Amino acid sequence: MSSNPIIIVCGEPNSVFSELLAKSFKKYKSKKPIILIGCSDLIRLQLKKLKLTTYIYQINPEKDLLDGIKLNRINIINIDYKFHKIFEPISSKSNKYISKSFQKAFSIIKKNKVSGLINGPISKKFFLKDRFPGITEYLAKKFKIKDKYAMLIFDKNLSVCPITTHLPLNKVSKKINKKDIIQKSMLVNDFYKINFSIKPKIAITGLNPHCENFSTTSEEKNIIEPALKLLKKKKIEIYGPYPSDTIFLKQNIKKFDVIIGMYHDQVLTPIKALYGFNAINITLGLSFLRISPDHGPNYEMIGKNKSDPQSLINALKFLNKN
Repeated sequence: MSSNPIIIVCGEPNSVFSELLAKSFKKYKSKKPIILIGCSDLIRLQLKKLKLTTYIYQINPEKDLLDGIKLNRINIINIDYKFHKIFEPISSKSNKYISKSFQKAFSIIKKNKVSGLINGPISKKFFLKDRFPGITEYLAKKFKIKDKYAMLIFDKNLSVCPITTHLPLNKVSKKINKKDIIQKSMLVNDFYKINFSIKPKIAITGLNPHCENFSTTSEEKNIIEPALKLLKKKKIEIYGPYPSDTIFLKQNIKKFDVIIGMYHDQVLTPIKALYGFNAINITLGLSFLRISPDHGPNYEMIGKNKSDPQSLINALKFLNKN
């Protein structure tokens, strides 16, 4: 094997991911070998339906993993999946298949050196249900990481990191704490130091509108500001808290590499408005790089051959540089 492979879990079988794979492989030639994990028959049929072509070579993971994978082809480890139509509605039917795909990837990662893991979009409604807020938490649990992890939506121009992820808004304030702010900020800082050899400039938002104190309890005063003081003592270049309605103005974002927010949509909505779906979702805190394109299954676009592969291309480019 010429270099450590990139593992790609194809994820939800009924999504735009097969289309994105073919378009990505056509536009971008990976310098590292790629191993897909998914249903080879379904992927081939979906690509045929879309009139997209790419050469996929099925390998035996026990026999071929070290010697059988090649750089100039797409290698796939087949995971059986019973399907009646090439494109079906997303449902819990695929849960077992997705779980098996992840387990195969985890097994490979634990036994071999890999460049990283990319996963295709997963239906949170069906696969995760109420067990995990998102795939970030699912992976943290599988690799026994209790709370030292973070979701970084990375873009070379500006990245964002939410302290809480997929939570209803009425639960956010109860989950904000000094420990998480400190740990996630340090993970972001270390990520930039390790991967880019820079000390990132980080902005952090408040929770309340305009960071104002509307009552005797103020998350800014009691939680966020004390966390910032401790982080500054650790020589982290972090500033704030800033009101979230103005921190994303052009004259403000050019001062920072990362903006850390208190909840999911507080930072993901503006980053997508600014840069579309070009960003990639990176899980910080794992012993390996895990990336996913920053979009969901997008069932409404399945079979239309109109999906933009740029986020997946950016994920491949990032892992090829590391």
